[in-house]
Amino acid sequence: MSSAPASPSNKESLAKPSNFLRQVIERDLEQGTYAQRQWGGTPGDAAHHQQGTPDPAKIRTRFPPEPNGYLHVGHAKSICLNFGLARDYGGICHLRFDDTNPEKEEIEYVEGIKDVVHWLGFGWDANGTSHLYQASDYFDFMYRAAEYLIEAGHAYVDEQTPEQMRINRGDFSRPGVDSPYRSRSIDENLTRFREMRDGKLTDGAAVLRAKIDMASPNINLRDPTIYRIKHAEHHNTGNKWCIYPMYTYAHPIEDALENITHSICTLEFEDQRPFYDWLLDRLAEGGLINTPHPRQYEFARLNLTYVVTSKRKLRQLVDEGHVDGWDDPRMPTIVGLRRRGYTPESLQLFAERIGVSKADSWIDYSILEGALRDDLDPKAARAMAVLDPVKLVITNWDDLHGAGFLDACSAPVHPHAPERGKREFQFGRELWIERTDYEDTPPKGFFRLFPGNKVRLKYGHVIECTGATRDANGTLVEVQAKLVPDTKSGTPGADAIKVKGNITWVSVADGVQAEVRLYDRLFSVPQPGTGEKDFLEELNPGSLKVVTAYVEPSAAAARSGDSLQFERHGYFTPDRAAANGGITFNRVTGLKDSWGK
Repeated sequence: MSSAPASPSNKESLAKPSNFLRQVIERDLEQGTYAQRQWGGTPGDAAHHQQGTPDPAKIRTRFPPEPNGYLHVGHAKSICLNFGLARDYGGICHLRFDDTNPEKEEIEYVEGIKDVVHWLGFGWDANGTSHLYQASDYFDFMYRAAEYLIEAGHAYVDEQTPEQMRINRGDFSRPGVDSPYRSRSIDENLTRFREMRDGKLTDGAAVLRAKIDMASPNINLRDPTIYRIKHAEHHNTGNKWCIYPMYTYAHPIEDALENITHSICTLEFEDQRPFYDWLLDRLAEGGLINTPHPRQYEFARLNLTYVVTSKRKLRQLVDEGHVDGWDDPRMPTIVGLRRRGYTPESLQLFAERIGVSKADSWIDYSILEGALRDDLDPKAARAMAVLDPVKLVITNWDDLHGAGFLDACSAPVHPHAPERGKREFQFGRELWIERTDYEDTPPKGFFRLFPGNKVRLKYGHVIECTGATRDANGTLVEVQAKLVPDTKSGTPGADAIKVKGNITWVSVADGVQAEVRLYDRLFSVPQPGTGEKDFLEELNPGSLKVVTAYVEPSAAAARSGDSLQFERHGYFTPDRAAANGGITFNRVTGLKDSWGK
């Protein structure tokens, strides 16, 4: 898969709504900001790239997840943004694993991230080259850069306790205080840093700090830590290292080595941008990295109503059994959305519709569902399903047609795509209908089944309700009706009798029993976890209802990944087998937004 097939001049790109990131990229392209940069074919330092050829990518972006968990809908926006911008402007997007924290990262998450990027429709191969990278491959250069900073007087080893460093860092109203180790000589710092590298110091005994300005109004520039000691095995480098770079140090270096042009991240990194630029300016001065170096741009992260995206909170939901794993269809994880029945196209459409801005805001969940409906409506095959079944008996069926007779009926697979053919099902003496389609005494505006009323059974016949049977508790157990002859849909007499009601049904003869999981939003409040309540208290108790339903034969033949519209009910997709080995469907979304109405 390639992330760079398109020219920015094509009509599709020009039709996309503009935003500040597109304006930045278009300005840089117009001014030729990165036009003269060389590309060495692989990530590397300045000397490596200067021996290469002109960069074939007009821009380079990157999606840099830490492989310490499952990606969520906010990451889907970032994937679509970074890979989409590269596609639209003749660029290349790298997939880079920021694996600088050895204690939290696992290969399981690495493989899961690769899978969802591909599922969303993007790839990291371009011009015959894979642009799949991991930060840990750059540890040697990061160490070399750290020694350069020490030699240039821009870094020192600090052996204060974490508490002392916290106090001496100051706060927004009080400047920081220089560490007593800040004035060490270059030779002392190099010796001590190499002792950190060689495992001669224990975890927490010392850190390497950048030497910037302890009085800076930006606390992030008050000599930030760039290396710490951590005797832990890394999933990629094993036990080669016992010191590891901090993310804020590693990230700009990774961008520089990969020739990234536009480093796009969320707003929480805005205060880190001065350090990003400071570090790359220092390394450029030393001739270590290619120039002009990358620039960082921030956009507002996705805040979606009725959803939490905190990894800690999501893990708590899983670990405490509030949901059935990371791929529970109520979860905002991409694996959960995928299992629920969301499509890659719907998530891409959602990301495009909400756009990017610098202002934090909450996006209503209905926009996500709307994008899904707009994608599914032209795709999803139609089918009838009865989710709350009660039996309907046609009492004159045998007199009209003989015992055991079944009438073949059909309907289009899709009402707007006749080329997709028809689906077939049987009409017989006994049918399943929705329990709510019958009333003993109908309320005003009720046009479905009640004694004496006629309705059309969709794609079938007109019937006249004659009554119903209830048990001792008053529960409806059966509805009775008579068939009105010569009213079958599609026949000359179909319109002879006008009716206001038109209901769906499934035949007892060929209907298939299915477990249907009616998923709703996981939380009952728009902004869970933002108030005084524990977010767990805001869980929606009705977020999952499991019913035994009946579906027509064509639905029973659907395979995993198929999308169906159960007429009247919404969009559904086959899920894993039920406990009894039967078929199971997940409700993806209803036909319209009804939350809170």
